[in-house]
Amino acid sequence: MKIASYNIRKAVGLDRRRDPARILKVLNDIGADVAVLQEADLRLGARPTAIPRFLIEQETDYAITDLAKNDVSLGWHGNAVLVRKGLTVEEVRQFDLPGLEPRGAVAVRVGGMVIVGAHLGLLRRWRLRQMTEIRRALGKDCANAVILGDFNEWSDVRGYEPWEGAFTLVLPGRSYHASRPFVALDGIAYGGALRLEGAGVVREGAARHASDHLPIWARVAIA
Repeated sequence: MKIASYNIRKAVGLDRRRDPARILKVLNDIGADVAVLQEADLRLGARPTAIPRFLIEQETDYAITDLAKNDVSLGWHGNAVLVRKGLTVEEVRQFDLPGLEPRGAVAVRVGGMVIVGAHLGLLRRWRLRQMTEIRRALGKDCANAVILGDFNEWSDVRGYEPWEGAFTLVLPGRSYHASRPFVALDGIAYGGALRLEGAGVVREGAARHASDHLPIWARVAIA
């Protein structure tokens, strides 16, 4: 199964234009079976979606996973999940995460895997607590779970201690800042019952300027 993760910065590109269609073009070009998005909703008020639902239905082969708690958002704490039509979402979960500002993670069960989308906090001490909570909330599902998202960790060697022993961490490449990538903020962590068959960062086409992050992808199979 090919899974993508993309912090879309509310569909605002490096040209400071909000262009939802451009984000959808990037996702279509990746061709993932499941796409987890961060910053998919606007920040204020009722947090309306940054990508109109009708546009997703019109321009992609994705179905929107029902995560929102209202009628205007696309996701939960800005985390949204798109699943290719024809695939069955067997379970949907939302995890409240500790932090100075409201944070959350989402999970869907598809094809025998639990796919988690997360956007972790800016401060390491809170990220560590958030990783601990994700591991605790997954419980026995850790083995067949894959976590993707904007982990906001600037180090390649520290900051992921709560996931040690349960997950294998992969940082597929520098994904931020899209104009000149210099740090791998976006990553993947997968459980022991899964096998990673490939991963990468998308650096071509509209992805270079559609957001301040570059999207990442992983191809994951049941071991």
